[in-house]
Amino acid sequence: MSLHTHWRDCQAWRDEDLTLSTTSNEAAKLYDALLTQFVGWYDESSVGGVNKTMESLQKSDPNFVMGQVLCNGVELLGTGSSIHTNPDLKMSIDRMCQCLSNGSKVTQREHDHVNAVKLWADGYTNEACDVWDNILVDHPTDMLALKFTQDSYFYLGFQSKMRDSVARVLPRWKPYQPLYNYLMGMYSFGLVETNFYAEAEKVSKKGLELNPRDAWSTHALAHVLEMTGRQNEGISFLSTTLQDWTTCDMLACHNFWHWAIYHIEKGEYQAALDIFDNRVDQRVKKHTSGGMLDIMDATSLLYRLQLEGVDVGDRWNDVHNVCKSHSSDHILAFNDVHVLMASLGAKKSETTEKFITSIQQYVKNGIGQNSQVTSKVGLALCQAFVAYDNGQYTEAVNLLNPIRYQVVTIGGSNAQRDVFNLFLISAALKSTHKDHHRLARSLLLERKALKENAPMTDRLMARVMSLHTD
Repeated sequence: MSLHTHWRDCQAWRDEDLTLSTTSNEAAKLYDALLTQFVGWYDESSVGGVNKTMESLQKSDPNFVMGQVLCNGVELLGTGSSIHTNPDLKMSIDRMCQCLSNGSKVTQREHDHVNAVKLWADGYTNEACDVWDNILVDHPTDMLALKFTQDSYFYLGFQSKMRDSVARVLPRWKPYQPLYNYLMGMYSFGLVETNFYAEAEKVSKKGLELNPRDAWSTHALAHVLEMTGRQNEGISFLSTTLQDWTTCDMLACHNFWHWAIYHIEKGEYQAALDIFDNRVDQRVKKHTSGGMLDIMDATSLLYRLQLEGVDVGDRWNDVHNVCKSHSSDHILAFNDVHVLMASLGAKKSETTEKFITSIQQYVKNGIGQNSQVTSKVGLALCQAFVAYDNGQYTEAVNLLNPIRYQVVTIGGSNAQRDVFNLFLISAALKSTHKDHHRLARSLLLERKALKENAPMTDRLMARVMSLHTD
């Protein structure tokens, strides 16, 4: 579907104080086209979609450094590939860096972008964000720097930074500037992740007024409705705007995930399974968006249903078939835990054993932020899931409970990481230790205080009272 067809040439970029070193207007326009699709989470048919645009961009001017920055960044931040798992990506990163040493004339902004992408590729995500934030001080309308920081802070669990990076630049944008409307969804998501729900709702609705097809504003509002316990509103909102947000196929699966989560909260398990079968699983099997997010959605959805006692049948098999090629990636701890869920769900013990060996080796030899997070949190989290799967519920609680306030460092949203809260409660309920039963009750009281209208919490509390009177 065509959502946008007017692209900025070299002069237009100069007029916005975002000078590009290329002299090719075609390259400048294709850069804009790819950036727009990246920010908007969709494939623009007029330029052949994201993959075709990347190919055309690199052909239009092979030495265009920002073209290389954008293409490499899109690949890296997709988190399905790294320089350690993809030799072609490593070569592309090296070629990009050579632009700085072969005498190519680039601006300081472009130079900084290259350095930031190289840092990200080498595992130094936080340092890369520092570079992009510094770019935004002098170039607040550099949407690429902003998008890269947004995604990276999300992966790092830096929720306040995700919010504030938009708040700093938003007043310096003009409503008529290209891509302005997407700032609303970005800012709204940062607000909801830092518990400013009323303001997040207002900003997300403004984004949808500016562009009803802005799937990220849709997504931000879905989070607001989830976190404030408004499940019926969430189901109504996503169902009545379906034709708008499904145009952005890169995020559509995740918004369907939100829809299913509302149903699970209400105990409407068949409705959630129907969404999985007809929407989520189809996208995962067909690689509709090609993103890791779809895979994480599928594994999380099935695991939540299992925690609720739902028999998901053989659905794990398809998900595992997609996940297994990522079992030794170790790009994000968040991804790793979800890949593990798939092997456990599909009862692939050999794959699980190889995964645990691989992640232990990664902790020993890896470098960068994710290696540190995996060492401190990710490995223990994975071990807890394996223990639970083996019926060692007490061990699962002992592994996860001490680090539960550090789980945010693996990234993801509050709603996504809620699966770990539910997991801990379930393990505590099944544990043979009475103090774990009391822990489960305490965790549920804490949960109820955060979201009063929570049918799932009420069901779990009733279960605690019926199983354990101690």
